[in-house]
Amino acid sequence: MAADAAELKARADLLRDLHSGDLLILPNVWDAASAKVVVDAGFPVAATASAAISAMLGYPDGEVAPWQELFAAASRVAGAVTVPTTVDAEAGYGLPPADLVERLLETGAVGCNLEDSDHRAGGLTDAEAFAGRLAQVRAAAENTGVPIVINARVDVFLPGSRVPEPDRVAEAVRRGRLYRDAGADCIYPIGVRSRDDLATLVTELDCPVNGNVSDQLDLAVHREIGTARVSFGPRFFRAALAGFEKSVKALTN
Repeated sequence: MAADAAELKARADLLRDLHSGDLLILPNVWDAASAKVVVDAGFPVAATASAAISAMLGYPDGEVAPWQELFAAASRVAGAVTVPTTVDAEAGYGLPPADLVERLLETGAVGCNLEDSDHRAGGLTDAEAFAGRLAQVRAAAENTGVPIVINARVDVFLPGSRVPEPDRVAEAVRRGRLYRDAGADCIYPIGVRSRDDLATLVTELDCPVNGNVSDQLDLAVHREIGTARVSFGPRFFRAALAGFEKSVKALTN
């Protein structure tokens, strides 16, 4: 482990506590430098984005990059800051639950995203099977004495989910409740853009919910409807790269 168990437990407890009260805002990071920027700005958590780290390493998103490389990058993030770190672990890379937890703790992270997309077959993983895996991850974490914070991603709103649009909210509620009851601390219905849809999910899931910012869902709206946390995925990585590209191209003029 990158830190002793007592320190990791304290960070996990703090991360969980931050899901209640004021909105937890997570400007996602991709390396040690970006993590320091976020923490120096006053944000209490460093949260990685798999798409940003994959791109930084030269791979597409979706569990294409070797998990060892992604976790090595996450370790540098966690080692650069003293606040809790949570890692976007995609669908878990096929690692057995106990191994996944051990690898996460070795990076110094105390939280993770786990998503229910099936990156090999396409579409979504069977909800009951995914809930069973979450329960195993929760049990493995408890066995270590470090109750990592699990943010279970529900991917029904993504284009590749194969869930018809009229059924998405109901299916997100069904899946979210299964994942919550299996031990997830927070449910993340990624891709929700409707205020009414997200408000319904916050009410029906009756647990912390992770949202994203969109035209209809600015931070004020998230606070109004009771979203627990907001993340930005690879948005800031892409903005930084676009700024770099613009500056480099200006040199040729």
